[in-house]
Amino acid sequence: MRITEAAQRLGTSPRMLRYRDLLGLLPPVRDRARVVRHRHFGDADLATVSLELEIEQRYDISPAALAFGLRAVAEPGVRAEVAELGRRIGRIPSPPARALEFEKERALRLLGLSPPRQPGRAGGQPRAAAPGLPAAGRRPAHSGRRMA
Repeated sequence: MRITEAAQRLGTSPRMLRYRDLLGLLPPVRDRARVVRHRHFGDADLATVSLELEIEQRYDISPAALAFGLRAVAEPGVRAEVAELGRRIGRIPSPPARALEFEKERALRLLGLSPPRQPGRAGGQPRAAAPGLPAAGRRPAHSGRRMA
């Protein structure tokens, strides 16, 4: 069926279907061998657009937001950047590995050993020790007494 009939069945406008096509939300035209003047919509195409409309209504998002969501799911680089942003603003919890790394660094500090240097640390300088604790990288002075 042509775009006008498809739009009527979906309860939208032909212009909105063209916009969705520009955003990459419509399945690709199957017959690339010949130049297609007018896109024809099949039942599968209508079902896809109908699912898109349901998702947009359920989550109160725009077609552009849905298109970006699909991009974030499909492209690993985009996914990683969005996940990092989510961790920074507290919407995504840090992975357990980071919690374990924190505990490891804490244990090393308590033992008076320095954790491995982090490349992102300003000036490459270790953190100053808290009052009453030895500086990072130095072992506490041994009193000569053995611990039982």
